Amino acid sequence: MSTFHLIAPSGYCINQRAAALAVERLTSEGHQVNNQQVITRREERFAGSEAERLADINDLARLAGENLIVMPVRGGYGASRLLADIDWQALVKRQQQQPLVICGHSDFTAIQCGLLAAGDTITFSGPMLAGNFGAEPLNAFTQEHFWRAIRNKSFTIEWDGDGPQCHVEGRLWGGNLAMLTSLIGTPWLPTVPGGILVVEDINEHPYRVERMLLQLLYSGILAQQRALILGSFSHAQPNDYDAGYTLEKMVAWLRSRVAIPVIAGLDFGHEAKTVTLPLGAHAILQHAEKSTLTLTGHPTISA
Repeated sequence: MSTFHLIAPSGYCINQRAAALAVERLTSEGHQVNNQQVITRREERFAGSEAERLADINDLARLAGENLIVMPVRGGYGASRLLADIDWQALVKRQQQQPLVICGHSDFTAIQCGLLAAGDTITFSGPMLAGNFGAEPLNAFTQEHFWRAIRNKSFTIEWDGDGPQCHVEGRLWGGNLAMLTSLIGTPWLPTVPGGILVVEDINEHPYRVERMLLQLLYSGILAQQRALILGSFSHAQPNDYDAGYTLEKMVAWLRSRVAIPVIAGLDFGHEAKTVTLPLGAHAILQHAEKSTLTLTGHPTISA
């Protein structure tokens, strides 16, 4: 079985019941859950002081053991405060010697991008403790895709995608759209020419999603990519003022402005149902009647 090492670099876990349920579920399956004290840690809106949250990240360079899965308790906000003080090179060196399986999403995207920028370090964009492993009910699709991703050196995801026919290869990268755009112009946004960019978000109106995608376009980032994959955009409902403007119409407009294929409909993001993606891994994206994404080159644990 595996060992989950918990970290809390972002917001305080307000849903303590969900976090406790997640620990109970994992331990009942035979997994070990370490560093549980971070679940209840709090300072203001954050999951502890900046020194404590920074230590969660920097201490990973010295974390001993095998089959280790590093997982944030939750997202929220707070990781951005830590970026300037993270010992990126120590973490990169650790991952080159004995890679940890590091999995999270949302606010954690900032740290995942920093690791990819600092040393091509692959992490997984996928479930977190409270929101996913503590969900009621536990989502079978999410669990199956999580273990598939971290146990197999090569795996394929298939979905009913929407977009033009394509067959492209490149490094998969991305994550939460708001966090990606917040890193433009900083050292922590990776440069991935010929990449396949995948993005998702929550609680963003379609025009705000459009504005962030345009920032990626106007900054030249989209032009460097071979494809753009759109995941879940939870709670992105238009209102009466929009008069017919929807997320789907925004995507159609974006396609008219970019030369790369834009494939939508992937279950990836803040929904209960989500795939797990290795950010920085080699990817082959194909779309015809169905969409498939085949991924290789990422760290794994023993089954």
